[in-house]
Amino acid sequence: MALRVPMVSPERAREIGETLGMPERRTGSEAFRVVANNPGVARVAFAQLMQLLESNKFDTRLRELMIMRIGWVTGSAYEWTQHWRVATTAGIPPEDVLAVRDWQNSDRLTAADRAIMAATDECLAGKSISDAVWAEIVEHVPDPAHQVEFVVAMGNWMSFSLLFRNLRIPLAPELAVWPPDGLASPNANG
Repeated sequence: MALRVPMVSPERAREIGETLGMPERRTGSEAFRVVANNPGVARVAFAQLMQLLESNKFDTRLRELMIMRIGWVTGSAYEWTQHWRVATTAGIPPEDVLAVRDWQNSDRLTAADRAIMAATDECLAGKSISDAVWAEIVEHVPDPAHQVEFVVAMGNWMSFSLLFRNLRIPLAPELAVWPPDGLASPNANG
């Protein structure tokens, strides 16, 4: 599938990123190079992204499993592939990451993981987090600051999934899609 909005040049992306105070390592991504067509939106979107990735308080394992679940359910190859590297680099066993595909039938995930998966699935279905699932979240994520970050992070990556899929942002050519086994989500297009 063809990219719907052109990427700005790497040089222009670095220039925009520098103006926004972004580290250069963030400005070379295909996602930034597309969003940089609108520097104001890039500033807002990537400032939140950097906060959630680099200054996070919410548990990294729970965040990454949530992101992987969003990528799987929405069929976002970009999100799945990019965060496969983030999750496994953060020390999450590949088997645990793969368990998000069918988390209800997996014995790999902890009670905290399962609570996050349940909340994520409710939101992906267009619902609010139910009181029963929220009670499980609070049991495993008792700090209100972390609870807020979880919900904001979930919205962020749901939004990015929408961005990646609808603008058809490509992966870097050297990346293998749908790691580690190439099995695409049933919801993936193309």
